Amino acid sequence: MNLKSNEPFWLLKNGLITSYPSLKANEECEVLIIGGGITGSLIAHQMVEDGYHTILIDKREISNGSTSATTSMLQYEIDIPLFELIDKIGEKGAIRSYEACSRAIDTISQISQRIKSDAGFTRKKSLYFASKKKDVQWLTKEFEARKKAGFKVKWLSAEQISDQFGIENTYGGILSAQGGSIDAFRFAHELLMYNAKKGLKIFDKTEMLKVEYHKGFNIAVMDSGFQIKAKKIIYCIGYESKNLLKENFVNLKSTYAIVSEIENDPSGNLDNLLVWNTDDPYLYMRTTDDGRLLVGGGDEDFYGAEKRDILLDKKEKEIIKALKKIKPDYHFYTDFVWAGTFGETEDGLPYIGEHKKFRNSYFVLGFGGNGITFSVTGMEMSSLFMQNKKHPLSRYFKFGR
Repeated sequence: MNLKSNEPFWLLKNGLITSYPSLKANEECEVLIIGGGITGSLIAHQMVEDGYHTILIDKREISNGSTSATTSMLQYEIDIPLFELIDKIGEKGAIRSYEACSRAIDTISQISQRIKSDAGFTRKKSLYFASKKKDVQWLTKEFEARKKAGFKVKWLSAEQISDQFGIENTYGGILSAQGGSIDAFRFAHELLMYNAKKGLKIFDKTEMLKVEYHKGFNIAVMDSGFQIKAKKIIYCIGYESKNLLKENFVNLKSTYAIVSEIENDPSGNLDNLLVWNTDDPYLYMRTTDDGRLLVGGGDEDFYGAEKRDILLDKKEKEIIKALKKIKPDYHFYTDFVWAGTFGETEDGLPYIGEHKKFRNSYFVLGFGGNGITFSVTGMEMSSLFMQNKKHPLSRYFKFGR
């Protein structure tokens, strides 16, 4: 194809999977979900499964926000190392957070089978390697913390990493048994199509302008003037929550990614592996289900889409240079280049829970490299919220923590 584009690879690869109408009349439901990306689609799946009359809306085409730009690496590892997270929030909360992300990968596997997904879910191991000699000391500490917590991990020397995966110029690293990858854009569409057959109503190009709060229900007013009356509202709006919530709880970042042309043997022996390193910002890579190598990194503070996209050419060169260091004999032929925006929290954890200024409402905001796996945990937490029950992780993921 030999096409470079600032449009996300998944969006172009999949095309227009399905189309939904905008809201053209007043509606009423038990649960209104704001946001039609991977998070919203997962929460909608849970609400329908729990038997609630559910409506989902999105101001864009479905999944054309962050979900179209995600690299869809499914990791149990949180951006904050386990040993550091233990220091921040305590051993119980840190280990439970890591365990929740690990279980989430299993849950995605189960859902994929249940809905007969074609989104290419694949189980993979995860390699987290030291890119600098000075990083070995703390990465070894991280290895011991994960091992003690019961995660299936091995320490590989630089020679073992080279022999097994053809990755050079490392200083050893952690090989985890648990990991996976998927096409999150297609998976989100599949979830919505599956649940639409079970009664889920979906409206895109429908933007909520304000909410009127009443005892026991809310009325969401749309840009069209139509309204949706809902007993509960669940916000699944990711980094755009910055426009809704005034407190400074998340920092916005831009990340850059490139995808190679289709190769018969694109990366030697990386097909069943997720790779990331200890650089700050870190380099990450995975293969796709259609035989490409996806590599990303070069994160920057987000100052707007225009400034973000100006850096595309520069970031492509930076990423290829970093790739060349660890895969010196691999020739990367760029097919797609794009940038995405995501949120980064101080402790690497999501914000999932109620907010004192939003009655009858719940937020599922999965940030960082674990946005998708956090969203799966959000399914269980949302289900308990609807029953007026608390989840064991609520205290760690709450606002104002």
